[in-house]
Amino acid sequence: MAVQTASGAACSHKRPGKYRYAKRALDIVASLVIIVVMAIPVLIVCIAISIESHGLPMFRQERVGRNGKPFLMFKLRTMYADAEGNMERYLTPEQMREWEAEHKVADDPRVTKIGRFLRRTSLDEIPQFMNVLVGQMSVIGPRPVTREELKWYGSDLDEILSVRQGVTGYWQAYARNDVTWESGERQEMELYYVRHMCASLDARIFFSTFGAIVGRTGK
Repeated sequence: MAVQTASGAACSHKRPGKYRYAKRALDIVASLVIIVVMAIPVLIVCIAISIESHGLPMFRQERVGRNGKPFLMFKLRTMYADAEGNMERYLTPEQMREWEAEHKVADDPRVTKIGRFLRRTSLDEIPQFMNVLVGQMSVIGPRPVTREELKWYGSDLDEILSVRQGVTGYWQAYARNDVTWESGERQEMELYYVRHMCASLDARIFFSTFGAIVGRTGK
């Protein structure tokens, strides 16, 4: 199975100090700008979420970050408020099996109308720039994993947790929903980024992400 590679020469897996410092500086600047610019739009979306389905418009979910340190990742709520605690109410047995395998469900009935729009445009992930600002995440990196998803990395677990996870990344920009954990392609793509991360690869991912957002490939 071949992993789709970004156009251009791949970078070395070595991460020089200058690259790491520059990446963190850009993370801080980018997150500050986005938080300020998107403050009012996010507030309006939060009001719309609360009107459509009662409950807090934003939620926090534990993810495993760099060096295995857990943190709470912020997202705008895209599901009904009781979706997590009452999955059997919304999902069929077949959908439950799909959820247990991939932690996602095609045409998930738990997702609200506003939630579907937020997912297609990736606007539900805007609050994660707060995680970026405090150093728990990076703008670009492998997607943060839950404790349950750690099993998919096996002996490569320490490697995937050696870097900050990202708001967007190689998997999101070049495959998004087209690959799965079960096939092994998802983790292979995430590891490809960790092993080849550099400024030019980050730039290609950054611009490719806009294509994924414009094409509304989120689910």
